[in-house]
Amino acid sequence: MADPLFIIAPPRSYTSVIGGMIGQHPQIYGLPEVNLSHGDTLGEMWDSVTAALNFGTSGLLRLLAQLHEGVQTDETVLRARHWVMRRKHWTGAKVFGYIQEVVGDDKILVDKSPRNTMKLDHMNRLLRIFPRASFLHLTRHPLTTGKSTIELIKSYGDKDPSERSAHFSPDQVWLRSQTNIMKFSEDLATGQYMRIKGEMLLSNPTFYLAQVCDWLGIDQGAEAIEQMLHPETSPYACIGPESAPFGNDPNFLKNPELDLDRLAKIKEPSIYGPVEWLKGEEFTKPVIKIARQFGYG
Repeated sequence: MADPLFIIAPPRSYTSVIGGMIGQHPQIYGLPEVNLSHGDTLGEMWDSVTAALNFGTSGLLRLLAQLHEGVQTDETVLRARHWVMRRKHWTGAKVFGYIQEVVGDDKILVDKSPRNTMKLDHMNRLLRIFPRASFLHLTRHPLTTGKSTIELIKSYGDKDPSERSAHFSPDQVWLRSQTNIMKFSEDLATGQYMRIKGEMLLSNPTFYLAQVCDWLGIDQGAEAIEQMLHPETSPYACIGPESAPFGNDPNFLKNPELDLDRLAKIKEPSIYGPVEWLKGEEFTKPVIKIARQFGYG
């Protein structure tokens, strides 16, 4: 059985588009966000995300509907939900094993659930289940990550998260996630972990996707790379049925085709200077330190 790949990154770090690209490699099966790291059983995982039902459970429901019936509708999603309810006692390892069996043992499963990084225990649980899994750490500049977070939340009629409390400030969410990832990576075997700037990969995807393929030991030929440049061909690269609409970034789901000319022009802002949601203050020293470590200046 192929060892899976987990893309680890804070929310709003290009995981949907890059995960979608990698997931279209002919030797890989790209999953939507399944959030299976949040507990030891499927029930614990499911209950941990019910507060954000559409965002937290849509991915797993869409995946099961697609695998079971080849189509994602309200009816197939309802049957997928019943499947979950009857198996809440299953362990995460058993659920992943079932998905692998249906997909095929020769396919590498790729999961890009950003919630995996919100607690160190989540990633450690994945490592216990898959001790030989690969972990691709995507980074994105904390300023553009924060702006993207605020824009998405406001688009759904919610208030700026930085107005709730410091705990919800986008830069602190970014810092907490990155700190967890860095701590987690310390215990990984040589070659098990790869870190790459999302901005770099998107600005030159042909070059960097080939590097990822080489790291994973899979085909890096022109035909395979070409397939990876079309994330829109995934059955999960669109808005799903009303009962399970998401499972990936909503903006990506609305427009999953790559605009290579636009991506080539991605710019990285300065890590220094006033930050709008911090009322003109600069990033804290810990945020700047980690951002500098990742190569942002």
